[in-house]
Amino acid sequence: MTTNKITESAIEELAIELLEKQGYRYIYAPDIAPDGENPERDSFEDVLLLERLRRAVGRINPSIPANAREDAIKQIQRLNSPELIANNEAFHRMLTEGIKVSYQKDGADRGDIVWLVDFNNPENNEFLITNQFTVIENNIYKRPDVILFVNGLPLVVIELKNPADENATVKSAFRQIQTYKQAITSLFTYNCFILISDGLEAKAGTLSSEFSRFMASMPSNIKIHVRILTKVTVQLFFIDILSMTYLKNKHSKHVILYIKNDTIITNA
Repeated sequence: MTTNKITESAIEELAIELLEKQGYRYIYAPDIAPDGENPERDSFEDVLLLERLRRAVGRINPSIPANAREDAIKQIQRLNSPELIANNEAFHRMLTEGIKVSYQKDGADRGDIVWLVDFNNPENNEFLITNQFTVIENNIYKRPDVILFVNGLPLVVIELKNPADENATVKSAFRQIQTYKQAITSLFTYNCFILISDGLEAKAGTLSSEFSRFMASMPSNIKIHVRILTKVTVQLFFIDILSMTYLKNKHSKHVILYIKNDTIITNA
C-alpha cells in the first residue's frame, strides 16, 4: 500500500496552480535570476523586476515623458531609511497617492503624477507568481517560498510549512518571516501582505503585524468570491464580493479594502 504524504513542495505547487487559475502567470524564479536562462535581475540583491516595472509604468502613464517616468522609478529605488517600516510606509504613499514628477513641456515646467498600478483598469496590470526567488543581502542568502509580483513589484510574500511535520505550523512560518525581515529587508520595502500557511490553516498580515493580528478569514457578513490577491496593491487590495450588504442588484462589484494600522477599512 502506498501512502502519499503532503509535503511543503506539494502545498507550494497547489498555491501556484490556484493563483494561475486566478490570472497570475507563473515563472520559476531561477530562470530569471542573474545566472538564469532569461535573467531579469542584474544581481541577487535586486528585488524589483525593473523591465517589467518600466513597461507597466509606460503602459499606465502614456502621456508622461519617458524621462519623468524613469525619475518616478528611481524614487522608489532610493528609499534608504535605516528603518524598514519607514521605507515601507513611504512606498505605500507613492503607490496609493502616485509619485510626483516634473518635466518641461512647451518651454514651461509641468508637474504631474506617475502611477505604478492602474487602479481603474486592473487588467492593465501584470500579475506574476514566482517560487524559489533567491535574495542575497549583506552576504546572507534567503529564498522565500513564493512571491507575488504586480507590475514587477514584490508585493506579497508567502511562507509555507509542511502539515505532516508537527513542528511546522503557521506560527513557525511567522517566525521564518521575521527572520527574512531581518536578513533581506530590501524585499520587504515593497511588501503589501504576508501570507503564512501550513496547508491546513492560512493567515494573512502586514509587515508590522504581530502573530495575533494575522487574519484567518474576512468578516463573516461578507461572502468572498474567492479572488483574493488577483488585484493586489501595496496595503490595498480588491476583492470580488457577492453580498446583499453591498450589492442590491446581486452583481459582482469591486470593493476596496484598506489595511491601516492592521485594521480593515472598506469604502463601501
